[in-house]
Amino acid sequence: MGEVELEDNVLVIRRIHAVLKLKAAAGHREAAERVHGFYADKCPVYRTLRGAIQITTELVFTPDE
Repeated sequence: MGEVELEDNVLVIRRIHAVLKLKAAAGHREAAERVHGFYADKCPVYRTLRGAIQITTELVFTPDE
């Protein structure tokens, strides 16, 4: 999901919110939350854009049955 604003009659992306949906065994939840806490710093796209666009993420964990 992104939010845009008008700047000099041009739409500009200001914010991006990514919802990461993960379906996995319940025993993997702690590892998934730990990785979610640091993965962005290892992501080339995030590191390229973070100075220009506010980027947030949310982890939605669904236990696999």
